[in-house]
Amino acid sequence: MEESASQKNGKKILCIEDELFIGELYSRALQKAGYEVTVELDGQKGLELAQTNRFDIILLDLMIPTITGIDVLRQLRDPAKTPKLKAKIIITTNLEQRDEIKADIESQADGYIVKANITPRELVEFLGSID
Repeated sequence: MEESASQKNGKKILCIEDELFIGELYSRALQKAGYEVTVELDGQKGLELAQTNRFDIILLDLMIPTITGIDVLRQLRDPAKTPKLKAKIIITTNLEQRDEIKADIESQADGYIVKANITPRELVEFLGSID
């Protein structure tokens, strides 16, 4: 146990992802890299967790149950609904977006990842570069 404690980097990640397999894959890779990871499968519950402001990074899938990832993103970026959010928000999706929609999403997020194009190891490297 001490070995894993010494590897902790202190960063907390919230992964809002409805695909259990992908959530577990990301969680394992990120925990191995020293991150503390919380995975939430439900969009509304993920939004509520994100609004606690306890996370450094939020990995946000666009297609999630109960509320869309775009709606979650908008509420997190709305100072009236989520004041002083400290977390970086990274969109994770496999959906092809029209250019204007993708540009709108990217303007509100801190990063945009196409899940099919990134391995868990590359995700760890990407997050390390934005910390």
